[in-house]
Amino acid sequence: MSLTYLMDMDGVLISEEKLIPGADAFVTELQDNDVPFTVLTNNSIRTPRDLRARLLSTGLDIAEENIWTSALATAQFLSTQRPNGTAYVVGESGLTTALHDIGYVLTDVNPDYVVLGETRTYSFEAITTAIRLVERGARFIATNPDATGPSSLGPLPATGAVAALISRATGRDPYYVGKPNPLMMRSALRRMGGHSESTLMIGDRMDTDIVSGLEAGLRTVLVLSGISTAESVEAYPYRPTRVIRSVADLVGHTSDPFGTD
Repeated sequence: MSLTYLMDMDGVLISEEKLIPGADAFVTELQDNDVPFTVLTNNSIRTPRDLRARLLSTGLDIAEENIWTSALATAQFLSTQRPNGTAYVVGESGLTTALHDIGYVLTDVNPDYVVLGETRTYSFEAITTAIRLVERGARFIATNPDATGPSSLGPLPATGAVAALISRATGRDPYYVGKPNPLMMRSALRRMGGHSESTLMIGDRMDTDIVSGLEAGLRTVLVLSGISTAESVEAYPYRPTRVIRSVADLVGHTSDPFGTD
């Protein structure tokens, strides 16, 4: 059975809109050898088309069908739970487009779900509406639990931070679909026809990428080009299969990243 790859985007392929050295050679090697791969991101703001354009601007040519977001995973989850349902959404085009594409109606009148995603324009009015709808019985879903996101000026509040505000006001916690929930990994695997025993997860965070990969039954590689450091690995009760500096270390070894041949 041939090897397939799942990989995080920020911290693995790019960092603050710049290419991580060697990422282009790594992706090209996968493409040239017809190795199936999917790029994952917990960020629900952008559609795959938008993300493709973002990656192209750094020099990475990755097709839309090779990109899987927490918004897409959330939409797929909801389509299996309550087909053609209704939702009140706090989020941006990546999330609203994904829900429209599965036949959901977006409304603030008795929705089946309140769905919280990431946005750079959280409004007090929208959060208040979400709180009132959850109190009235709408089921609470969030795309991912990340409390902060990166920016050139420092951390920004992200989905998990706003979810905590709604939870504190309502006493109800959301169901998080994105990493570290292994559900996101499994949905990406099904989409590309991969199998856990022959798929490698590459990530830069021990608390999301690596743990969700482990819980989905995948071998894992931690790159030190993003959030986690070699020192921080020791604080966790689990370990990745391999730790490398960046995906540049895998160039020339994508068919056998662990040197088992």
